[in-house]
Amino acid sequence: MIRETVKLIPGRDDVYLDYYGNADRSEAADAVLIMPGGGYSMVCSDRAGEPVALAYLTKGINAFVLHYSVAGGIKDPLDPLTDASLAMLHIRANADKYNIDTARVFAVGLSAGGHLAGSLGALWNDAELQARLPETGGGNRPTGVVLCYPVISGGPKAHRGSFECLTGSKDMSLHTQYSLDTSVTEQTPPTFLWHTWTDTCVPVENTLLMAAALRAHNVPAAVHIFPQGEHGASLASPIT
Repeated sequence: MIRETVKLIPGRDDVYLDYYGNADRSEAADAVLIMPGGGYSMVCSDRAGEPVALAYLTKGINAFVLHYSVAGGIKDPLDPLTDASLAMLHIRANADKYNIDTARVFAVGLSAGGHLAGSLGALWNDAELQARLPETGGGNRPTGVVLCYPVISGGPKAHRGSFECLTGSKDMSLHTQYSLDTSVTEQTPPTFLWHTWTDTCVPVENTLLMAAALRAHNVPAAVHIFPQGEHGASLASPIT
């Protein structure tokens, strides 16, 4: 196994990638950019970062865990999405180094990290975001998105703390501006969602709203709702 840490923004020690790769680079492989949860107040990499990366690595998939702007590090609500976009650009720009198939780079997000991964899928071509990036060729668009018990809506079923940390405000009208179910377009990549019916932290309606939006815009999707389970299951294993 190859393990590296890559800083994404000069002068920012809190925004970086942890890379987990296979030493056998005889042929180009898929890659995943993993965004752990933490309510935009922290990055839960111990439970939803490295274990998830290693699970993908065992399947021969290159894995990158993103440590993105949270809490006081967020000066603008676009900051975490900018971090995620820079990470996608880095992965594709260094495809030869990592021996990655640039056509198969996926975004994986858990909980609030699901909101970030979903934002990358739905808002990758946002004009304000693109103006922040070193290139505008769409290299930040993921091939597909995996959303695990994701924070989606800033409306009545919101995980309010996530939106308060992201926006720095308790104003619900501001929160709804970052609802992903109203941001989906035909350019949103194929999406896999899973949630548990009994999640009392991030209600399952978040996934249902996103699924309905994807359907309305004819975006291919797979949706799995499990009947039981608490929030934050990660790999649903004793380790996580």
